[in-house]
Amino acid sequence: MSRYDSRTGDSTSYRERRSDSGFGGASTYGSSGGHTSSKRESDGNESPRKPDLDGLTPFEKNFYVESPAVAAMTEAQVEEYRRLREITVEGRDIPKPVKSFRDVGFPDYVLEEIKKAGFTEPTPIQSQGWPMALKGRDLIGIAETGSGKTLSYLLPAIVHVNAQPILAHGDGPIVLVLAPTRELAVQIQQEASKFGSSSKIKSTCIYGGVPKGPQVRDLQKGVEIVIATPGRLIDMMESNNTNLRRVTYLVLDEADRMLDMGFDPQIRKIVSHIRPDRQTLYWSATWPKEVEQLSKKFLYNPYKVIIGSSDLKANRAIRQIVDVISESQKYNKLVKLLEDIMDGSRILVFLDTKKGCDQITRQLRMDGWPALSIHGDKSQAERDWVLSEFRSGKSPIMTATDVAARGLDVKDVKYVINYDFPGSLEDYVHRIGRTGRAGAKGTAYTFFTVANARFAKELISILQEAGQKVSPELSSMGRSTAPPPPGLGGFRDRGSRRGWS
Repeated sequence: MSRYDSRTGDSTSYRERRSDSGFGGASTYGSSGGHTSSKRESDGNESPRKPDLDGLTPFEKNFYVESPAVAAMTEAQVEEYRRLREITVEGRDIPKPVKSFRDVGFPDYVLEEIKKAGFTEPTPIQSQGWPMALKGRDLIGIAETGSGKTLSYLLPAIVHVNAQPILAHGDGPIVLVLAPTRELAVQIQQEASKFGSSSKIKSTCIYGGVPKGPQVRDLQKGVEIVIATPGRLIDMMESNNTNLRRVTYLVLDEADRMLDMGFDPQIRKIVSHIRPDRQTLYWSATWPKEVEQLSKKFLYNPYKVIIGSSDLKANRAIRQIVDVISESQKYNKLVKLLEDIMDGSRILVFLDTKKGCDQITRQLRMDGWPALSIHGDKSQAERDWVLSEFRSGKSPIMTATDVAARGLDVKDVKYVINYDFPGSLEDYVHRIGRTGRAGAKGTAYTFFTVANARFAKELISILQEAGQKVSPELSSMGRSTAPPPPGLGGFRDRGSRRGWS
């Protein structure tokens, strides 16, 4: 019998956790007036929310029991482990990192799925993030894409679900994951299905651009985990197809991207419908002021874990080559580059506009190149088909707008080509982050024109930090131009990016 099956059908009671599961912990009760941690411990990061828990069913959220191997680590060993893996932590009562999957205390069914997936040891964000999440505290995680952060919050979410009363008729989800794009939401749901199936945890993905019917039916049947884009979720709530009364575990994935796309009001509206003593996990690849300010609204006494630096930087496993050329040279440069690198490997080409994406794809196909495109104007069915063709290698060249820049998890993307330089340095880092994932090497080529000169100085800093060569042409451009003014180098005009949910 699974841990899920051992839960009682009485919605006011809890399952007995197996004594061998490695979990045991505290509960948060409606009568307690808030969290198990004192507000005095928040160290200036307390949330303005004032928990009014009258009438709310108590729930459990602290499941972490330190293993003997972890407990035996000295402070010096902990510091050395974090130093070698570039782990920076903030907060009170920070748990030690775990070195192996067994140390976390995950149930056997979760460990089996980890083994099946071929993972050998936790990534840095997992080694520190799992103990933090399992302790039931709010968490801020800052890590680059491809670092394993999805499982950093999904596996504790599965444990969290298995500790709650089973869903009654009309209940909404227990776990809510908000994501900025359809593609990312679908990928998260695939992982949730893979790792949650053994304990019969049901999940669904709620996003726009497709008929509502199947999504409505999933919600009405009852699902423990909902992964959603903000716009479609609000639509479902307003049409009474779901509610958030049972949500006790909230994840905001790629919070920086959601703010960049203008989802701040939607996020605030959604969170206002969730009980205040929830556990909130807030994930971001960068840490601009807008992201930090939003975290202060929603998080209470959080842990903070940073992998690498919170400063914007590129993955060192990616070779970056920036060519300063004119706009008219771009297409011929692209074809010559494809002739040099085309070996059947997947190549992702980024353009700024949907129109440009379609034009370049059409031209490439006319010239005999196996290219397809993906962007926000494509139907969901067409986007799914294009991604399938790209993943399988049938069409190894895919052109894309920034809709695919983050969260797109396609294994073995060997090359990224920035045909157009993006409108922010954050987008540059995340575009090239589609290659060099999970320990693999990759190469990113960027076409840089005079129109992009305002980004030269900051781009040079990113290249130098990653140990990359800077061409004399780019160096010259960097010396003669000022950095972009506020708003240009960071977040774009937020209104221009809506409608992708």
